[in-house]
Amino acid sequence: MGMLAAVVSIPQAMIIHGAIQFVANGWRAFLLRRHINWTLIRHYIVGALIAIALLCFVNWVPDKPTLYLILGLLPLLIWLPKNLFHADILRKTDSIIAGFLVSGLNTLAGVAGPMLDIFFVRSDLTRQGIVANKSTTQALAHLIKIGFWTGPAIQAAGMSALPPLWFLIAAIPISMTGTWLGGLVLHRMNDVNFKSWMKWLVTAIGVVFLLRAAGIF
Repeated sequence: MGMLAAVVSIPQAMIIHGAIQFVANGWRAFLLRRHINWTLIRHYIVGALIAIALLCFVNWVPDKPTLYLILGLLPLLIWLPKNLFHADILRKTDSIIAGFLVSGLNTLAGVAGPMLDIFFVRSDLTRQGIVANKSTTQALAHLIKIGFWTGPAIQAAGMSALPPLWFLIAAIPISMTGTWLGGLVLHRMNDVNFKSWMKWLVTAIGVVFLLRAAGIF
């Protein structure tokens, strides 16, 4: 999302990122469909629907520095002390809250994965369960984002606001290949290492975007 925002307008970045991530996450969820917890997903959808209803009254487009700031701050949420905020996606209330917060933030800022990590990293799900259910929820969130941004983009700049078809045709297979390669790595890790690496990787990405928001590079 950060790289797209650097080269195209925010609405275009939202649509392109949404399309690519919908396919990538949908494909990942399909590959790991045996590990999807459909009760969790139903509760998540309830929260997402509430967020969608409220977003109908929102008219805000973040500028690029604000977007980079959000992308930089979000990963830091994963370091919240366990005794301060112990969210567990397997609990009904927490999964509804996750659906509301993640769908809302993902639609307005483009990305909300690190916030979703808070609800998953402290659950008792296996690494396959984490990836399968995160992918399913993220596919839903990105589908909402596409719908939310497509109408206003066309209204503001016509059909030229939409990403070129050739770009999506090229990008989607690449994202699916990355998903497949990531799956190979996933199956070679254990649950403890997976959660540890996840925390450090998203933190490193967050630091990069905080520097970007500050105009350092």
